[in-house]
Amino acid sequence: MAARLIAVLLILVIAALQYSVWLGKGGWLRVWDIDNKVSNQRRTNDELAVRNALLDAEVRDLKDGLGAIEERARNEMGMIRHDEVFFQVMLNKHAPSEATSGRQP
Repeated sequence: MAARLIAVLLILVIAALQYSVWLGKGGWLRVWDIDNKVSNQRRTNDELAVRNALLDAEVRDLKDGLGAIEERARNEMGMIRHDEVFFQVMLNKHAPSEATSGRQP
């Protein structure tokens, strides 16, 4: 009877110690969760660092060169220089192409 009581008490003590190891404040599950959060944050930081580098390069290009400013003016605002000729190519989506019409050149 006493041996059985001692065995049960030892099991309870081991279970109490294991609780703090697995589920306690500094337990394994909490460490695992924090490690996952740190990995996700590092991944996010890396993506943002790449974005920041691209933005930094664009800012430097806009400050130093006129090429980027001209490109933006053309693409975003439809502007052209006074000595340029503008050509707009329209593709007819409804006209059959030579490959689909079966004609040979």
